[in-house]
Amino acid sequence: MKKTIEPGPTPDNWDAEALFAKALRYAERMADSADGWEQALWSSLALELLGRAALSNVSPALLADNDKNWTNLYHALGFEPNEGKTAPKSITVTEVFKRLTGIYPELFVSENHSFCVVHTGRRNSELHSGEAVFEGIASSSWQPQFYAACKALLATMGLTLTDFIDGSEAEVAEKLIAAEADKSAKAVLADVEAHRKEWLALGDDERSSLVESAKVWAMRQVGHRVTCPACTSIALVQGEAITPAVVKLDAEQGLVVETQDYLPSQFECVACRLKIHGLSRLAAVDNNLANRFKKTSTYDAAEYYAKEDDYPGYEEDNNERF
Repeated sequence: MKKTIEPGPTPDNWDAEALFAKALRYAERMADSADGWEQALWSSLALELLGRAALSNVSPALLADNDKNWTNLYHALGFEPNEGKTAPKSITVTEVFKRLTGIYPELFVSENHSFCVVHTGRRNSELHSGEAVFEGIASSSWQPQFYAACKALLATMGLTLTDFIDGSEAEVAEKLIAAEADKSAKAVLADVEAHRKEWLALGDDERSSLVESAKVWAMRQVGHRVTCPACTSIALVQGEAITPAVVKLDAEQGLVVETQDYLPSQFECVACRLKIHGLSRLAAVDNNLANRFKKTSTYDAAEYYAKEDDYPGYEEDNNERF
């Protein structure tokens, strides 16, 4: 079989190297700006381009918006579309960060994703409305999370902060990241201690009832059962899948067993009402809460491999014509 059409090089507008070079230019402008709205604005622009560079580094095709026009993907693959003269359309920046979270769940964690969505969202408001969202915003409120997100995105491309910003600024960035992690750890540990005190203030009968209720709740919910660090009741951690599902057939039992590794992102205890969000905060409380866990699901083999119903939710029509 012979190919009759060959793709060209990746288009510059979606090329990882070109996107990274532009992100570097914006990072330089950020560094040259005084501490204020301009610095925050340039940082948001650099962040989007860095995210797009990271995704394009996996494949430029991941940047293509395929909802309505297949030519966007065709363009990303290096071909020249013949249909129309409209510029190829890429996915939104929110979708960029969502895809990176799915591809690199252990590098680009939920805290990075959340900050990137908020920071670039502010940029959209700054550029497309009369609202001056970056006016008066302190650098301490966004720089630590910004550098942490950049560090994660750079790591997906085999790079470090020194490849993105000046060496002295990179040292400052590392200190800001460490300080923010320490601050977050102290805050979550204080929260755990506050819930522990409230728990101990309850009567014995009430605590016993809540412990039993927590056991029942945990058995009915999807997640990994752990011990609550505040009240020692049965609690749950939930997270995102980080490996493809492994499917095995148990022929003797007629069952299909599906296993998949997950990385924790949130914790909840219904007994003492303690909730913790974010992998780094979970690790600060107890490393056991941050350990990856395995989810196992069991299905009836006949149902698992059965043909998918074309009309789910509808009863079969057995009426005969008169």
